[in-house]
Amino acid sequence: MTAGAYSSYGYLQPGELVEIPLAPEAGRVPPYEAVLTEDQTQRVDRLLTDNIVISLHDHPVRFPDDMRDTPAYNRTGRQHTAFRGLASSRMTIVFDNMMDGTACVTGNAPWRWNDVITDLGMRQADLAHQDEVEVIRTVADIHRVHAQGRVGLVFGLEAATPIENEIDRLDVLYGLGVRQIGIAYSDANALGSGLNESFDGGLTAFGRRAIERMNALGLAIDVSHSSDRTGIETCEASEQPVFITHAGAKGVWNTPRMKSDAVLRAVAGTGGVIGMSAAPHTTLSAEHPRHTIKSVMDHFRYCVDLVGIEHVAFGPDTLYGDHVGLHTVFGPLLKIGVSTGGGPSYEKVEYVDGLENPSENFPNICAELVKDGFSDADIVAVLGGNILRALEGIWV
Repeated sequence: MTAGAYSSYGYLQPGELVEIPLAPEAGRVPPYEAVLTEDQTQRVDRLLTDNIVISLHDHPVRFPDDMRDTPAYNRTGRQHTAFRGLASSRMTIVFDNMMDGTACVTGNAPWRWNDVITDLGMRQADLAHQDEVEVIRTVADIHRVHAQGRVGLVFGLEAATPIENEIDRLDVLYGLGVRQIGIAYSDANALGSGLNESFDGGLTAFGRRAIERMNALGLAIDVSHSSDRTGIETCEASEQPVFITHAGAKGVWNTPRMKSDAVLRAVAGTGGVIGMSAAPHTTLSAEHPRHTIKSVMDHFRYCVDLVGIEHVAFGPDTLYGDHVGLHTVFGPLLKIGVSTGGGPSYEKVEYVDGLENPSENFPNICAELVKDGFSDADIVAVLGGNILRALEGIWV
């Protein structure tokens, strides 16, 4: 790709171009070896074909081949949707949180309002010039794209930070196609505390007003990066189901990025859904300290036992490119906190085997569920049925 952009080290001169080769949409790492019988393989194919499959959180775009080029790439304001990868993903719907916390298009810091608006406009201009993928705004849209064998994107934000203290900006975001929004991303904002704060102040008075507005608009609420107290108080304040779009359980891996039993139960108590994440070096387990799909499934089974299978799904948080490399570039900003909070030692990996990009996620997830003996009804629920049920109570 050649595009006008800003350098990682500062602004480029007017008219100056930057070369940013993009990562392949798939095939960057060896395929996961899921050992299935012929009958199991056919069952996986049938379940993925016949049913609505929803990722609560992924980034279905192509990142630079060298993740050190990501700041310059983001400065272009143009992230390239991975149309070919999505077509092969077996997903019906993917919740897409865009550039979000790593975007610095118009300034030198993330979470800027102008960056969000630029990103929304650029992405939808791109989508408007093709007919493979479309933006989803209603539950009826989900059923329609599934019937047509196409893929839909639900636009969201990982935090409401860009609205600052202007509640009407929620209406603007809704009008521009956003249908899901997080409360806070690691650091505190006007709505509440993030999981990075040493003092957990919980939800603010403005945050409660924002939740009331989100409920009225039909904006799904996410507490993945919020503090425990903020997450619980959000569940108490919301009259609609609340999501954890991408996380795991502290009961399996005790780090700040994971969620306590109290938060998991609070989300389930709203009728909400918990999406299992696979971001590198986050959803590890004592049984599988080398991060693979096996580690993620340990979190899945824990949450199923804790809150019931009707409240669990998947939000792998993957992308097309080197995710470990991305964390290296943006580590101080992302504040993952993977090795703190009493978790056992673990082996660092170059990629998460089995859950490395949106193309491979759900075929491998479905294969694991089939091998583990889950019923068709339970598999249909966690592949997308639980999320669809929650959305029917949110998207008014």
